[in-house]
Amino acid sequence: MRQCERMAVYNKALDDLWARGLLYPCTCNRKDIAAAASAPQEGAPLHGPDGIIYPGTCRDKRRGTLRPKDIPLRLDMAAAGRFLTGSDQPNGKVGEFYEAGTGPNGETGTITFSLSELTDTIGDVVLSRRDMGTSYHLSVVLDDAEQGITHVVRGQDLFEATRIHVVLQVLLGLPTPQYLHHRLIRDDTGKRLAKRDDARAILKYRAEGASPADIRATVGL
Repeated sequence: MRQCERMAVYNKALDDLWARGLLYPCTCNRKDIAAAASAPQEGAPLHGPDGIIYPGTCRDKRRGTLRPKDIPLRLDMAAAGRFLTGSDQPNGKVGEFYEAGTGPNGETGTITFSLSELTDTIGDVVLSRRDMGTSYHLSVVLDDAEQGITHVVRGQDLFEATRIHVVLQVLLGLPTPQYLHHRLIRDDTGKRLAKRDDARAILKYRAEGASPADIRATVGL
């Protein structure tokens, strides 16, 4: 699937969430968010799956019945949690997913999460960007459902984001796959290997004379 060919699907989902009062427009840039989250009364900024947890500056700026198309939209996580649980109880269970492997803190089996976990450790994530009209969180949930994905294998760095995806799956009436979050491969300093940091590919190790056995030992297999 190509996301650029599925904008109508994403727009339909955004219209649905907007009509239920679960989205709001946000005009903050990264500098604004960092400044607001670092204000003296806020204490040290808290970080979630998408970076600094949004402090809610624009949460009360929703106006009108028509969804704006030229401005980023955030999911009101507290409103979404109340919609799913039918209450304001912070410890009420909002969702769950099955972890077939082991999460970063040893989590395994059925993982449940509460309203307070969503608001305190994730916050109001962006679901529609100005330049794209969607976001990773929204598009991956809709595309997985359309393709009938039943099992998702990905790195532990996405473990916290899985709660966002489960919330969207339940809100949009989509099935929740089973997940397996594998441990990350890191360099000698403990930093995660990533293409964005020009991490070396296996081919480079092989070209330098490493054997398959050497590479398996390097990654701990």
